[in-house]
Amino acid sequence: MKRDEVLATAEEYINGQRAEDYGDAYENFERIAEGWNTIIRNAMTTHGYVTPQHVALMMDWVKTARLLNDIRHDDSWIDKCGYSALGGEFTEREKTISKRLDKILGKSNE
Repeated sequence: MKRDEVLATAEEYINGQRAEDYGDAYENFERIAEGWNTIIRNAMTTHGYVTPQHVALMMDWVKTARLLNDIRHDDSWIDKCGYSALGGEFTEREKTISKRLDKILGKSNE
């Protein structure tokens, strides 16, 4: 796809159905920023950095902010479930990695 086609398609998206589904872009981004700031503040307090699980929460918040404009948008509900599932999977992956490292280092958490 050429740049002009990309730009034309983007213009259709942001001024068409997505504008109707998600409302005023500035107000939507304001809601997203508010939620992300809360998540990032907590991430920095509890971990000192943003984890993949925090990103899953932030992506979930994007969908939440969109649903606040139109609660009937099925795609956003489905995406929220997907982000939650991924966040849970990431947590399990990190637990497995941590157990392997503990075993290598001779640590026991039992």
